[in-house]
Amino acid sequence: MEDNGEDLYEAETITLEIPSSTGSIRVDRALSLLTGCSRSRAAAEIDSGQVYLSSGKVASKSQQLNPGDLLEFPAELLEHVAPPQVEADPSVEVRVVYSDAAIIVCDKLAGQVVHPGVGNHQGTMVSGVLARFPEIAGVGESIRPGIVHRLDRPTSGLMVVARTAHAYEHLVNQMRVHGAKRSYTALVAGVIDPPSATLDGPIGKSRKGFGAMEVSAQGRWARTHYDRTSVLEIDGSTFSLVEVELETGRTHQIRVHLASHGFAIYGDSLYGSKVDFGDRIFLHARELSFEHPVSGETVSFFAPIPADLQTVLDRADPIEV
Repeated sequence: MEDNGEDLYEAETITLEIPSSTGSIRVDRALSLLTGCSRSRAAAEIDSGQVYLSSGKVASKSQQLNPGDLLEFPAELLEHVAPPQVEADPSVEVRVVYSDAAIIVCDKLAGQVVHPGVGNHQGTMVSGVLARFPEIAGVGESIRPGIVHRLDRPTSGLMVVARTAHAYEHLVNQMRVHGAKRSYTALVAGVIDPPSATLDGPIGKSRKGFGAMEVSAQGRWARTHYDRTSVLEIDGSTFSLVEVELETGRTHQIRVHLASHGFAIYGDSLYGSKVDFGDRIFLHARELSFEHPVSGETVSFFAPIPADLQTVLDRADPIEV
């Protein structure tokens, strides 16, 4: 499932800095010391292409690192570090659009992480939901109770959270078989052409590392549909407003597919945008439809464009193409 849909089941990564106390050190030894894993396990991760420096994928286990270098690796290597725990936090803002005995529909804020992970232990959306709906504590996975799909931190919009075990299994299955409809509004650089298209391309971890994804033959199949609704001039540059629908839900799927065709999302510096938009990109999950896990009826929810995105559109002038 994805962020714009992030895939819930893709491995998370962590980035650590080589401390000054180590001096120059082989990458396999550094990885072993930093994580507590065995030297052979560290070497195996490097050989399989799972370890990165800021300059790209680590090519050899004997490569030398220096203090201050940043090393990225699968979070599962932290064998002796206690996994993050989710705690109820009533101070976390949660916008509940709808709730009943089976489901909760939230309009996630931009800049908000959905659930705890390595480096993000507090202030997550699910902590706020748990404070208001404590019964979700036993639903699904303990680290992300009730969560059946995700949105990226800089993305806003609609998510459904399961309130019961039955609802969780029902909704997870819908996501797996692409039974739910997830529609987004995005602003992208340039005049996207053709005006409507389906983008196919497997998505996997980028060779750049550090949380990036890319279209890759080694990735998982993904499909994105888009329709251009207008072309706009904003602050002297040209952008296209598009409506996007996901057929699959891979990590960063919309961001990667659009950027791979030369149309980076406004504010998405990870994928080539030149616009500084803070802890935010112009991507909003505006509509969510799925089969209700109890009634079996199709239910639909809509979240209007947030004020920060509307402010950008208010500066825009339409362009005829």
